[in-house]
Amino acid sequence: MTSSTNNMEELLEIRQLLEQGKINEALLLVDELEEMSLSDKINKIDSYAVILLIHLIKQKAEKRSTRSWELSIENAVREINKINKRRKSGGVYLNQTELMEILQQGYQVALKRAALEAFEGRYETEELATMVNEQEILSLSLELIPQ
Repeated sequence: MTSSTNNMEELLEIRQLLEQGKINEALLLVDELEEMSLSDKINKIDSYAVILLIHLIKQKAEKRSTRSWELSIENAVREINKINKRRKSGGVYLNQTELMEILQQGYQVALKRAALEAFEGRYETEELATMVNEQEILSLSLELIPQ
């Protein structure tokens, strides 16, 4: 069953609860839907954050860039901003601190994947880690994601 089918069922259930005057039960379901939606957004932002980090790590380690890497960085930043932006109320779902936490959590995954790609995969993750400054890459990542 798809997520949108599930959401539709939840909305119908909320409507029924409201029609029956069961406000608290309806609000609990609304809270559940909000939590599921935020969790989905966080997972998507995490995926794009790892992509962003992979390419920044490769740029710093190899001290060069490619159009492909730059496009991947640009696309990842655009997607993070799009997912993080609140449509109706304005603002963002995740603030700078929360975004930094996601970047920090994804860094090791990104480093492992970058090790497979940078320098044609010649270096192990630990070796690649010594070629880059983690804090510099995390800070740069956050700078690229405007609030």
